[in-house]
Amino acid sequence: MDEKKFVQENVKRLLLKEYIKKFSDSAGFGGLDIQRTPMGTRIILQVEKPGLIIGKKGSKIKDLTDLMTTKFGIDNPQIEVKDDPNPNLNANIMAKKLAVALESGWHFRRAAHSTLKRILDSGAKGAQIIISGKLGGDRAKREKITAGKIKYSGKPKELVRVGYAVAKTKPGIIGVTVKILPPDAKLPDEVGIVEPKEDVVNEGTKGKTTEDNEQ
Repeated sequence: MDEKKFVQENVKRLLLKEYIKKFSDSAGFGGLDIQRTPMGTRIILQVEKPGLIIGKKGSKIKDLTDLMTTKFGIDNPQIEVKDDPNPNLNANIMAKKLAVALESGWHFRRAAHSTLKRILDSGAKGAQIIISGKLGGDRAKREKITAGKIKYSGKPKELVRVGYAVAKTKPGIIGVTVKILPPDAKLPDEVGIVEPKEDVVNEGTKGKTTEDNEQ
């Protein structure tokens, strides 16, 4: 019984995430975090344009809160909408923008390189874009473009931000994956040298005679 309830809770959470992602698509969906608290369920929604989610006098956010209670059975949902200070480093937002560019008729390589440049210009240590689908031919193929550092395994892999989006074009559906290694990511192979402070150096030579220093 407990296992069945556990599965049902995860399915409900997945459906909720998909619905909120679709609801906030026009506002630039950047991520979602669902937390259980003693007061209810806290939902932190990160978007590029919070005003489109909140609505006039909070009308949209109120409708979304009511729908979570009636449709998904969320107990006392508390929605917090945050804007992303740097959307160019948000993998979900950049994946969506790339998908929109492909739907607008941009060539996939041109769109991918333009997106990659925006990410790196914002300070990212590395980025990778994967586009798969019918990219100018009858047969589907997969293109991967990488710049800078991207980690594929181990602990550093958890530092990579991953975003997904889908572009609906005339030839067919194109899948877009964007991976970003943020500028504040600390990698194991990065070693920094700290220069000693001036007062520490002076303290070490304090009390020594001229003869000691010459030796």
